[in-house]
Amino acid sequence: MPTWILYAILAMFFAGITSILAKYGLAGISADFGLGIRTTVIFVIIASLNLAGERLREFSNLTALQAILLVASGITTSLSWVFYYRAMKDGLVSYVAAIDKASILITLVLSFVLLKEPVTLRVVLGGILILGGMLVLVWK
Repeated sequence: MPTWILYAILAMFFAGITSILAKYGLAGISADFGLGIRTTVIFVIIASLNLAGERLREFSNLTALQAILLVASGITTSLSWVFYYRAMKDGLVSYVAAIDKASILITLVLSFVLLKEPVTLRVVLGGILILGGMLVLVWK
C-alpha cells in the first residue's frame, strides 16, 4: 500500500473521531472558544513537529507564491472551521459532518479546472454518489 493511502486512511479515522469529541467538548461553551482551544493544541503539535524535524530550515526554499497560497489556505481553513464549529454546536453531528464532507465535490471540480487532473467516469460517478449520499443523510 502506498504511504499516501495509509496517511489518507489515518486522516479519515482521526477526522471521524474529531467531530464526536468536538460535539461533547462544546457543551456549555461557545463554538468560537472551543475552536480556539482546538486551534491552540493544533498549533503546539504542528510547531513541535516542525521544530523536532528541523523543518524550519525550509523557509529558505519557500517562494512568495507558495507563501501566499499557504496563507490563503490557512484563511480558508479558518473560515471552514469557524462555520463547522458553529454548525456542530447547534446541529446534529451526522448532518453537519455529512454536509462538510461533501466539500470533496468542490475539491473535485477545482482539481479538474485548476490542476488539470483527469475527469474520469469513475470520479464523476463517485462524486454523484457522494452528493446523493449526503442528500439522503440530511433530507428531511
